[in-house]
Amino acid sequence: MRLLNRARAPLAAAAAALSLLAAGLAGASPSQAVDHSACRPDGLYTTPGTNVPYCSVYDADGREKMGADHQRRIIGYFTGWRTGKDGKPAYLAPDVPWDKVTHVNYAFAGVDSSNRITVGADGADNAATGMTWPGTPGAEMDPEYSYKGHFNLLNKFKKQHPNVKTLISVGGWADSSGFYTMATNADGSVNQAGIDTFADSAVAFVKKYGFNGLDIDYEYPTSMKDAGNPKDWPVANARRAGLNRGYAALMKTLREKLDRAGAADGRHYLLTVAAPSSGYLLRGMETYQVTKYLDYVNVMSYDLHGAWNEFVGPNAALYDDGKDAELAKWGVYTTSQYGGIGYLNTDWAYHYFRASMPAGRINIGLPYYTRGWKNVTGGTDGLWGTAKTTSCPAGSGLTECGDGATGIDNLWHDLDDNGKESPAGSNPMWHAKNLEKGVLPDYLADHGLSDTALKGTYTRKYDATLTAPWLWNAEKKVFLSTEDEQSVAAKAKYVVDKGIGGTMVWELAGDYAWDASANGGKGQYGPGTTLTTTMYDAFKAASPYGAQRATTAVPKESLDLSVDFHSFPLGDSNYPISPKVRITNHSRTTVPGGAEFRFDYATSAPNNAKDQSGWGLTVVRSDHSSVGNVGGLKGDYHRASVKLPSHQALAPGASVEFDLVYYLPTSTPSNWTVSFGGSTYGLTTDLARGTTVVDPGDGGSGGGTGGDGGTGGGGGTCTAAEWSAATAYSGGQTVSWKGREYRAKWWTSGEEPGTTGEWGVWQDLGAC
Repeated sequence: MRLLNRARAPLAAAAAALSLLAAGLAGASPSQAVDHSACRPDGLYTTPGTNVPYCSVYDADGREKMGADHQRRIIGYFTGWRTGKDGKPAYLAPDVPWDKVTHVNYAFAGVDSSNRITVGADGADNAATGMTWPGTPGAEMDPEYSYKGHFNLLNKFKKQHPNVKTLISVGGWADSSGFYTMATNADGSVNQAGIDTFADSAVAFVKKYGFNGLDIDYEYPTSMKDAGNPKDWPVANARRAGLNRGYAALMKTLREKLDRAGAADGRHYLLTVAAPSSGYLLRGMETYQVTKYLDYVNVMSYDLHGAWNEFVGPNAALYDDGKDAELAKWGVYTTSQYGGIGYLNTDWAYHYFRASMPAGRINIGLPYYTRGWKNVTGGTDGLWGTAKTTSCPAGSGLTECGDGATGIDNLWHDLDDNGKESPAGSNPMWHAKNLEKGVLPDYLADHGLSDTALKGTYTRKYDATLTAPWLWNAEKKVFLSTEDEQSVAAKAKYVVDKGIGGTMVWELAGDYAWDASANGGKGQYGPGTTLTTTMYDAFKAASPYGAQRATTAVPKESLDLSVDFHSFPLGDSNYPISPKVRITNHSRTTVPGGAEFRFDYATSAPNNAKDQSGWGLTVVRSDHSSVGNVGGLKGDYHRASVKLPSHQALAPGASVEFDLVYYLPTSTPSNWTVSFGGSTYGLTTDLARGTTVVDPGDGGSGGGTGGDGGTGGGGGTCTAAEWSAATAYSGGQTVSWKGREYRAKWWTSGEEPGTTGEWGVWQDLGAC
């Protein structure tokens, strides 16, 4: 796969602004006139030959524009099933805190049997497109739209809050089944026809219903057996060997089709994913090489402990405390190769993705719901105790599981395959706050609960090392993992301090507010905006998020070399993690034997990576060199060095490979350099901002020596007119400049040929 990035120089932002002004004066459309690569986020792939309108969403530093009081994202999932039609409380678009959030993800659309996106058949009962709520304040339909339902109301409120973006989320736990067959054939090969059908339908869907982009929640394209919804295992397990390839093809296709649609529409469409945080799942997702196609990733840094097993612990701990009972059982803290690193926490998951993305393109997940167990034994106030049973929910695929809390401790009770309550301790936070306060709320019957007695005391506990609160009922031996203002404020501070892009919430309907009886209220907690407001207040005056992937200086010149990771052993055989790393030379310069390659990999893996190919891999810098990660990983990267064998040059068009071994998952290593002949270059595989592609071995621009030499262009005669900074050129016009010919891809003025990069306005036609 050839991946090129010939990004603009730092002055490109100013040139883009001048081009926009000139376009307005000339009557050209801005999307045609502006070189939008000036606004492209660091590391984001651009569809070849497409002038993606990045500046419609991003500023000149590649940061998302979200409004003056939103320096970080607050992304809220809004579910389609809380309609109120079932007698339970509704959560509708008027309930969304539009002034506090930056993005709303509608959950969920699915993939139908013909590989197209779907929210079901149109009709008055379709919550997304047909349902109405007469008499509900704020839920009046906007007559501008031909459809009704949630989609009408989302667009209605978005008009009132134009800085808020909406995305359609596809998949989820219950609706990921269609991804497996749409993207991957039964023999494990890529189903490109199915992918194309889905992508075309998804782009049309986004445009039809006024969304700003697409969020993919595919649970899960991993090679680990029995991952995801047990109902999907018969289809998914047979395809495990090919799921990563299908996922990569899906995301690349979506990126390219959204880019082309955006170029035509003059607006950039977002592509995001909800990504797992489990080290187990991520181990089978190779190095998550799709991050380059994503505007940002929403890390599902919750469900780290739950009633699928007996280990009682936090739903969404920020840090490891070195005492996680599940990790301890499997020897994670005592196996030396793991470096004592605990991987069931938000900090670890963030650092996993930091390998391949700037901090600002990562959002951490927060749960507005609980998970919990009953009959807990051991631990400290239940923490790191156990609760085990063999009475597992029908359809769970489990013969042993955790003894999940039920009844009044499981308000959002789902049903198993036999129609019985699935024990999970799953509650909206507003219900957990009523339990904590000892309030018997008035809504219990609406949720099908007949046993409404409060037994025992739900005492709030908090562990500062984990940054995790919970409720402990000593009489009932019930443990409910919670979130509240203290934990959310601490996580918001973490986001600000690390330069992270923001937070993602599942789901908005779980947030709470106190309805005071003194003000004529019910004297109980109900749905509200307390936690969202806590984040908003922490983010509104924060410094801009981190927009650059590298933490040290990177070369301003790059060679056209790509790096990919392949041949991962599958599933449980993938330990230690041992892919082949292939480096391909797309330039005209020979990289000589003995050249040194360096790259960064995430501190989510310990600093003991090695190679098995005689390239002499060494870790030359470690941002986190201590054993364990109690209180968090102290830095982002380990920097590794490998050298081409002295007898093995990398010629133009050729590839070389080495075998890499590491012991905990990391997303794709980045910040590559190659050094030879006294010069150091970046690699275009990083898609970095502000670099210039050079070809020192072909006499192209830029410094550096080595390879096959060369000092200049051809010796022919240029026939095209010489470029002039004062002339406006339209797409297709050809000019000559400094011994080379160039063709304009779109309208331009004042942009010097040879400086705009391959994805810029001028196409280099070669020497003349």
